[in-house]
Amino acid sequence: MEFVISPKEFQLFREYIYETAGIALSNKKVSLVQGRLSKRLRQLGFSTFEEYYEYILEDDSEVWRLIDAISTNVTSFFREPAQWEYLKAHLQKIRQKNPKKRLRIWSSACSSGEEPYSIAIFLAENLPDFHEWDIKILATDISVEILKKAQRGVYPIRATENLPSYLLVKYFVKKRNERDEIVHEISDSIKKLVTFRIFNLIYGDFSLFSNPFDLIFCRNVMIYFDSPSQQALVSRFAKLLKSGDLLLVGHSEALTKNKEEFLLLQQSIYERM
Repeated sequence: MEFVISPKEFQLFREYIYETAGIALSNKKVSLVQGRLSKRLRQLGFSTFEEYYEYILEDDSEVWRLIDAISTNVTSFFREPAQWEYLKAHLQKIRQKNPKKRLRIWSSACSSGEEPYSIAIFLAENLPDFHEWDIKILATDISVEILKKAQRGVYPIRATENLPSYLLVKYFVKKRNERDEIVHEISDSIKKLVTFRIFNLIYGDFSLFSNPFDLIFCRNVMIYFDSPSQQALVSRFAKLLKSGDLLLVGHSEALTKNKEEFLLLQQSIYERM
């Protein structure tokens, strides 16, 4: 059975998704919403999108399946290579700013975990006195299901195939999963550096963050938000960073309305002013 979403149904979902997750869907996203939600309609045995919408209103747990379906959880280890090169070149500056050897980093849209684990591996590889540092990486996402996957830290071979073999040996454990497939699991030494929490970047309570971060990653998520939401989010980030600290965004994202708070260092890398 082919499902077709009506303009009225699309508007219901568009308003609900915006009010729940802050994700702004333009009229160009009609086919995306129709295609991604059709699978769920089949699974639940619904014949119309309106039936599914009414179901969501009655079942809070279904909300996150909806958000999972609409958002694209595409990520990889050491994504945005230019950013890692910049951090490596400027690691001495980061060390000098933190004489007490204490680092607090936020991976604010961590998806399935590759980003925060990449941060931890990067520090383990490049901080010469790594074991002397007090490092905590907070990894958050809006999706409950994707966070469960991130916490497990188990990845198929295709997810790690581009990593150098020496990193696989040092920071991953090769094993077989329940389907007898070979997978790579993040080592406990890296897992212990990362704490996963659910958090809504648009409607979440930022007062929960009592201490500032030294570095915030918010990559490839602001593209889902409208301009006022983006500007408000970046201002909230600014309050959680000290002068000279960094905010890293996706290569296709830019801070155009927060020039009094952040200075562009190079594409997708901003310094708190």
